[in-house]
Amino acid sequence: MTTSALNVARKTHLSTIVASPDSLFRKRVLQQLAARNCFAEEACGGAEALALIQEGACRSLLLDQSLPDLDAGELVAMIRAHHPQVEILVLDSQGGKGARGGDLDSYPDSSELFCLLQNSREPRIPTEFPDPLERPVPRGPESTGDNIEVLPGMTGHSPSLHRVYRLARLVAPRQTTVLLTGETGTGKELVARALHALSPRRERPFVIINCAAIPEPLLEAELFGYNRGAFTGAFQSRVGRIQMAQGGTVLLDEVGDLPLSMQAKLLRFLQEGEVQRLGSSDTVRVDSRVIAATNANLTRLVKEGRFRDDLYYRLAVFPIEIDPLRLRREDIAPLSAHFLALFSQEAHTPAKTFSPPAARALEQYSWPGNVRELRQVIERAFILAEEQQELRPEHFP
Repeated sequence: MTTSALNVARKTHLSTIVASPDSLFRKRVLQQLAARNCFAEEACGGAEALALIQEGACRSLLLDQSLPDLDAGELVAMIRAHHPQVEILVLDSQGGKGARGGDLDSYPDSSELFCLLQNSREPRIPTEFPDPLERPVPRGPESTGDNIEVLPGMTGHSPSLHRVYRLARLVAPRQTTVLLTGETGTGKELVARALHALSPRRERPFVIINCAAIPEPLLEAELFGYNRGAFTGAFQSRVGRIQMAQGGTVLLDEVGDLPLSMQAKLLRFLQEGEVQRLGSSDTVRVDSRVIAATNANLTRLVKEGRFRDDLYYRLAVFPIEIDPLRLRREDIAPLSAHFLALFSQEAHTPAKTFSPPAARALEQYSWPGNVRELRQVIERAFILAEEQQELRPEHFP
């Protein structure tokens, strides 16, 4: 189905929302909804689900009781107070019992879920719409099919990225802490930069702190700074990186690698908005927005005792999940064309193209390194092609 056709369907019919931080759990529920011909939207947390409901195109909500950002009970009470037309079924992605449902494996036979799906069942797509397997036609970098502008510095028009664009633009003007999750190379830093660029803080510093790249003994000094004489070699005082972002945004990249001792100090900053330099008893007020990014499963780390649950809830106020490239293959072609044009421009050469077999090979590959790997592979192929105007399969590893 084309994107415009899907938009018409969404605006005409009410849909079901599946809200859970567990992507596999969402996928399993969505498959069951699809089997019953139900339109469905997915949300990574309670805030995203509430935003979808406020758009007015929701009849039923399948809500995971284990939310990363909001208390499920409070969210249910809020929805019932302001959106009483929405049917709610609370599920449990951990395999226990929900408020009105059982474990996931019993849902196909659950009469309660069946009644809910009956209420949200939609007619099949009219036959005059294009083939459901037809790929959406790219509309250029300025907007998606839903007239949601692409984030600055990003390329792609898959439904998955469309959700990222919408959520990012929704939260960018606020001071809310954002947690970006996804595999290495999916573009978390690009989304973070876009959040900063679209915020009222855009004229202030954007500071990146790679929590995995700084040795643990130096981490506290790098984050919070130190006074002269605080330790051997501290010949002069230094401002920490968090304070460098005064008035702006700080990106805590690979935050899942923070040692537990530093997690407690970071939590204090998030709670109090204050930092204390090494060797000083004074605290300094810092006004900087925090964006965290990780390729780790923080909920699993919390259960294993390797990540503080109170810090997790402070960081995951507004989670945004970025899917791997293998799950959004419709983005491979525009990304490839973008990188190829970029390398041609940098080399001051006529624009190169992909041969049809090369284009097919790119779309069929699984891309374990995601967008970062795609860029590197195309750059290498561009160099190997030398003066040839067409990149062929032999130019790729």
